Amino acid sequence: MQFYFFHLMPYPYLKPDYMETERSAWVTYSNRYYDPQVGHQLYNRYLDELEYADELGFDGICVNEHHQNAYGLMPSPNVMAAMLARRTQRAKIAILGNALPLRDHPLRVAEEVAMLDVVTGGRIISGFVRGIGCEYHSFSMNPTHSRERFLEAHDLIIRAWTEPGPFEFYGKHYRFRYVNVWPRPLQQPHPPIWIPSQGSSETIEWAAERRYPYLQTFNTLAALRKNLGAYREAAQRYGYEASPEQLGWAVPVYVAPTDEEARREAKPHIELFYNQLLRYPPEYGFPPGYLTERSMVAVLQAKVADRQGHRTFEQMNADGYIIAGSPETVRQRLTEAQKEIGYGLLVPFLQFGSLPADLTRRNTELFAREVMPALRPLGTPTAVR
Repeated sequence: MQFYFFHLMPYPYLKPDYMETERSAWVTYSNRYYDPQVGHQLYNRYLDELEYADELGFDGICVNEHHQNAYGLMPSPNVMAAMLARRTQRAKIAILGNALPLRDHPLRVAEEVAMLDVVTGGRIISGFVRGIGCEYHSFSMNPTHSRERFLEAHDLIIRAWTEPGPFEFYGKHYRFRYVNVWPRPLQQPHPPIWIPSQGSSETIEWAAERRYPYLQTFNTLAALRKNLGAYREAAQRYGYEASPEQLGWAVPVYVAPTDEEARREAKPHIELFYNQLLRYPPEYGFPPGYLTERSMVAVLQAKVADRQGHRTFEQMNADGYIIAGSPETVRQRLTEAQKEIGYGLLVPFLQFGSLPADLTRRNTELFAREVMPALRPLGTPTAVR
């Protein structure tokens, strides 16, 4: 099994009456409540935590893209990856991922990822995402064009990385007289591509068709079981058996000396993360046209029903929305899920919400030293057949 340390870089210092006066931590929560001096401290602390994961032996460290919210302070994941490129030595840097439909110039993604790949000596993983629905409000972009812009941008970037230029590209949304990206990526034919998703049926099908690893993001064990099963079924339709390294799970994890300490320490921070930072009305997250009818039914059943009322640590831990406990408990739960579901990529959120630096560091150390070694032999990579 492979382990990738994931960081959202949240801004947890919401105003005291936030829950009474605000509907969302996204789109409309005013940036007057962001203190750049606090942000300066947070960014440097968070980068230290990513660099420490490299020192502890994680296979990779992960950054991502979100806009205009307190949930995650990385509007440009490529900037964050660049900061890490020369400060880390061994771990892969997974950009999970660039939100392609939000870019008017996808060739900038092709150029920047290629630069990072060359600088790091081939340590880049390039995740491609559509961006969640809230982002389309932030950019005043028509969500009905999201999927076709994503697909067209993907095809352009792959050609830019693999086809000698210059060549022309004239699509519906992107038109270029000269496609001739310098530098070319070091990894050939291009950096590995991962597809993180909340569980869109079309995204799962598309990723399986191209044999891209699929990463189920931040959801319950039931959703993980369902969506990784759907990927396997799609892979079989395309003539191969999905391998463990194509199946990923991104989940908050908290390890403490005992189960009771884990509950007591993680509870306020995961509850703030879920109930406050991840708070937005359904119309923000799922604007009309963003999902097809089939995916809308599946996602809303999983997401909107899940958001009724205050979610407690106890509920989330029971559902697998977070895996928390002593090292033995965490090892056991992750092992049981792996043997049942077969994932080979584990992407733990070891900092979440308002979890402070000292607890994040201890959590990371306990996970690296007392959980990873026991799970490492599971999900042994196999050739995709």
